[in-house]
Amino acid sequence: MNSKPTLHTALSPALLHLYDLNHAIVVIIDVLRATSTIATALHNGAKCVIPVDSVAKCIELGRQIDGITAGERDGMIAEGLEHGNSPFEYPRDFIYNRTLVLTTTNGTKLLHMALDRGAGQMITGSFPNLSAVCDYLVSQNQSVVLGCAAWKDRVNLEDMLFAGAVISRVKDHFSINCDASQIAETVYHDAKSDLFGFMQAKNASHYHRLMGYGLEKDIRYCLKPDVANVLPLYENGKLIVL
Repeated sequence: MNSKPTLHTALSPALLHLYDLNHAIVVIIDVLRATSTIATALHNGAKCVIPVDSVAKCIELGRQIDGITAGERDGMIAEGLEHGNSPFEYPRDFIYNRTLVLTTTNGTKLLHMALDRGAGQMITGSFPNLSAVCDYLVSQNQSVVLGCAAWKDRVNLEDMLFAGAVISRVKDHFSINCDASQIAETVYHDAKSDLFGFMQAKNASHYHRLMGYGLEKDIRYCLKPDVANVLPLYENGKLIVL
């Protein structure tokens, strides 16, 4: 009998309903850029990050709690918000001890979907906090669903690459009978020596979109392991450092 917990990968929010989230740790993955920015803000001393699914809610809540309202729609700062979704907007001297209210096209939407589907526990993952995520998943000995935010339900490369990076590190501790996980790990092994170069060579859709906005610096940062190595845990409507 196999006593190891299971690990599955949902490559798009549109596939999330196929997985049992009730007793699982769900890892919300939105590498470019929501979960990279969440890790960075918390690493730089933010009190917490409150993910919301609409711009209106973001503005309203920010006003109520004197928070920093931030977010994007289609890669650009959303109208009515003060700040965008770039990790470089949240240095320690700006974000320390403050609350960030964040809404994004894909990442915060996926988090709320997982919540609605009864996720047992949620953390957020990206390359900047890769080790923290892997260490936590191994220590908990619980089933895991790696949830890729993708782009408007279409599978994207960078979230799959991060899922593959996690799998390659933790697979000995899990029972993995999941083709999506195998695909993610295979692609990661092809890409790991130069993630940015791989995204560039494949003209990945999100790479293409953000490069069009002149955001190469953001992309490179979001693909760099352990530069903001904290573990954001979702608790009572907020992401806090565990």
